[in-house]
Amino acid sequence: MKLFKKREKTQDSNKTFMEKAWDLQNNLETRRNRIGKGKYGRVLKMARKPTNEEFVKTSKITFVGILLVGGLGFLIFLIVTKVAPWIGQMLGIIPKV
Repeated sequence: MKLFKKREKTQDSNKTFMEKAWDLQNNLETRRNRIGKGKYGRVLKMARKPTNEEFVKTSKITFVGILLVGGLGFLIFLIVTKVAPWIGQMLGIIPKV
């Protein structure tokens, strides 16, 4: 998506700085007004910056989730490398070293 429209250089060179600024402002406002018309317009209109309390709570939950997934992965690693060979040796599937 382009934010600014391309203009011919001859048009821009004849405009004053204020005219260029007004054109830019009008283009930005036009694009902002079109936000609600797209596929995700309702979501973008309802979106807001989270409060500090919401951010901290979300961060803590995310951290706990990462720890749980990491711990589960480490547990699986231990089972595969330590427990599975020991069970295999007990059952006689893997020869003792």
